[in-house]
Amino acid sequence: MIRTFVSRPALFRATISPFAVGSRLSAQRKWVSTEAASHEEVQLIRHTGADQGILTLALHRPKAKNALSRSLVSDFRRALEEIRSDREARVVILRSTVPGVFCAGADLKERATMSPSDVERFLYSMKTTFRELESLPQPTIAALDGAALGGGFELSLCCDLRVAGPRAILGLPETSLAIIPGAGGTLRLTRLIGPSQTKALVFTARRFGPIPALSMGIVNDVVESGSEKGVEEHGLGYERALEWAREILPNGPIAVRMAKRSIDHASSVDPTTGLDVEQLCYAQVIPTEDRLEGLRAFKEKRKPVYKGC
Repeated sequence: MIRTFVSRPALFRATISPFAVGSRLSAQRKWVSTEAASHEEVQLIRHTGADQGILTLALHRPKAKNALSRSLVSDFRRALEEIRSDREARVVILRSTVPGVFCAGADLKERATMSPSDVERFLYSMKTTFRELESLPQPTIAALDGAALGGGFELSLCCDLRVAGPRAILGLPETSLAIIPGAGGTLRLTRLIGPSQTKALVFTARRFGPIPALSMGIVNDVVESGSEKGVEEHGLGYERALEWAREILPNGPIAVRMAKRSIDHASSVDPTTGLDVEQLCYAQVIPTEDRLEGLRAFKEKRKPVYKGC
């Protein structure tokens, strides 16, 4: 299927503004299909003002609960390519604009039309895309407002941090469909919480809420339900993710990127190699102007202003 990149700021604002409370937005883009131009599935938001440097990557496929179709995965991958080369991007938040759901997992209706070889090619494409998310140089935060099941949960595991809203439902239900997690879930969840806990969740196909997810170490933060009657709960996870992003934002961007690279290697190599990688990453920050700015700011008792150079 031929796809194209289209920029339509006015339509974007009308679509997104209800879900962007408290955020500052500037350049807006959409990846859309020339075959279905009205189905915007991935939206990239660049924040401005005090939040400049924060990017929000939003899944927007409401009719299918953000199910991972060929078109959505393709659009998502193109968005990642743009983020990777964006030197101004310091933190990336992955969220959903669809109330009640983060990502429902694979598009089973589309999957039913695929041949075994089609499924194999699609899984390869999805795994590659998920790996590109995982390997972004910027820190990434998944805002889990609603259901994140199967491939949707696996997608969130590719992010560095996860924040769960009060309505979050997580799980890997694949064994109930006589398959297994096919987009890296068995690997990433095992690294996160260990083999025994992972086996318990996968074998039982159990679904669980934000508090169990926090106790197992799957999410980093949980937002409690709105205390006032009638408070809109969709987006609370995103608002908390923005708080995390704002806490990361003032820190040296090169240092944060190098710290991410070093930590990512630490979980997959022996201690000696891990320490060598840390030293190599440390060497990257030594010649930066930001390091000197940090020393000056400390001496002058003021907040540093880092420029990423």
